[in-house]
Amino acid sequence: MTTVAPAPFVPDATSHAAAAEPPAKMTHRKILEALSGLLLAMFVAMLSGTVVSNALPRIVGDLHGSETSYTWVVTATLLTLTASTPLWGKLSDLVNRKLLMQIAICIYIFGSLFAGLSQSTSFLIACRAVQGVGAGGILALTQVILAAMVSPRERGRYSGYLGAVFAIATISGPLLGGVIVDTSWLGWRWCFYVGVPFAAAALIVLQKTLRLPTIRRDGATVDYLGAALIISGVSLLLIWVSLAGSQFAWGSSESAAMVAGGVLLLALAVLVELKVKEPIIPLGLFRHRTIALATIASLFVGVALYGATIFLSQYFQISRGKTPTASGLLTMPLILGLALSSLVVGRIITRTGNWKRFLVLGTALTAIGFGLLGTLRADTSGILVAVYMAIAGVGVGMTMQNLVLSVQNSVSIRELGSATATVSFFRSLGGAIGVSALGAVLASHVRTDIASGLTRNGLPAPSMEGANSLPNPATLPPVIRTIVETAYGRGTAGVFLIATPLLVLAFVAVLFIRETPLRTSNDDSESNPSTRTDADADADAVVAA
Repeated sequence: MTTVAPAPFVPDATSHAAAAEPPAKMTHRKILEALSGLLLAMFVAMLSGTVVSNALPRIVGDLHGSETSYTWVVTATLLTLTASTPLWGKLSDLVNRKLLMQIAICIYIFGSLFAGLSQSTSFLIACRAVQGVGAGGILALTQVILAAMVSPRERGRYSGYLGAVFAIATISGPLLGGVIVDTSWLGWRWCFYVGVPFAAAALIVLQKTLRLPTIRRDGATVDYLGAALIISGVSLLLIWVSLAGSQFAWGSSESAAMVAGGVLLLALAVLVELKVKEPIIPLGLFRHRTIALATIASLFVGVALYGATIFLSQYFQISRGKTPTASGLLTMPLILGLALSSLVVGRIITRTGNWKRFLVLGTALTAIGFGLLGTLRADTSGILVAVYMAIAGVGVGMTMQNLVLSVQNSVSIRELGSATATVSFFRSLGGAIGVSALGAVLASHVRTDIASGLTRNGLPAPSMEGANSLPNPATLPPVIRTIVETAYGRGTAGVFLIATPLLVLAFVAVLFIRETPLRTSNDDSESNPSTRTDADADADAVVAA
């Protein structure tokens, strides 16, 4: 089966790109055949993060890591995933997308195999960073290729399939990871090996089902300097957020130097992006109201998307003394709410063409759910915790894919890769910032709370404060166990309370997004008011005169 790729990205009228035919309309069956390999690859990328979520306390404990190490095992993946997403998106506008997807999968396999061989948290973090590069390519290219094959009006239906795969990976990942960790003859290293067969299968299926012609453009370039500046600036700021408060004070000279360096690098990146012919992140996209507001909302939703599952798993295992497998089962309300709302809302949008109401309702429910999770304690009723998680999950499911849809509906097919990667970049950036910053806050709160609890009970604070690894409540004396469980319960609640105002800001941003009818084809000749700027209106006035 052969599909016809969209016309290549043309940044200006002077490009010497060969003319290309508009994408041929594909039947539902052909789209599903082409999607099969993409969905399998997406499952692999999601599994890389979810399979370790419940296993992290055991992994970090066995490698004698600290709370900071716990955070960075997650942050390293999010950091490289975030930083590489715009580059993958730009490359998808220039070269063969099938080849890019296969390269991304191979990078993921390489990182996974070496992560399973880790003997220290430092080596594990480095391998997780490599995994993030591959996962970033898989997630970005999946949405780009889907958008190239399906019109915005029909995309909600197929986005539901993405939501279903996301749900399957998110549900099965923690459970699978918990079972692997709790099975003595397997061990936590198989949390990294388990994705390799799926990745290999995705390569085979993609080779057979995805047929995209090679995109060739004379003089095509990639802004590697801009990419390097963006990666360096974001990385420096995230490292500062994760280390400040534990390795050095927030107001120290080290903090000032890292913040100044990160801001300077990002400012230089903006200057480069404004001058180069083909920027990694086309800043002109932000002249469109929908894209600018959706990007802001995506940044804040990223905090909810990544922060919830990571810190809830730690809450159930440390604060409530559950096993990794039980922890995965207890997070089911969050995941089921996300999956069901994503599938149902996707089909409703395809049938009606209305999407903004679901963005507004979704961000509102996410903020409410996080506010309720901010009341968690070690002894909070399990039923209440399940209800709070379900509310947050339904909200995220309504919001996540539809923010991408609103952006894709606002750009021409020529800018599809860059626009999709841009909104994904800011969502992943929000997740990386959220995990780093909220993890630092949680670690600081837990240290302070445990120290004060030990002091109140006449126990020496240094005996616990000096412990470098995450505590295992089952091995602690009853009094100390209660102190530790209480501290982690209160600390997790504080994390959700901090994230709630950010989600309120996302709600406000979504309110001001202008809803435009979803296009019924990927033909750029179809008018879409949301892509028109003031300069376009002036040009039309001149032509009319």
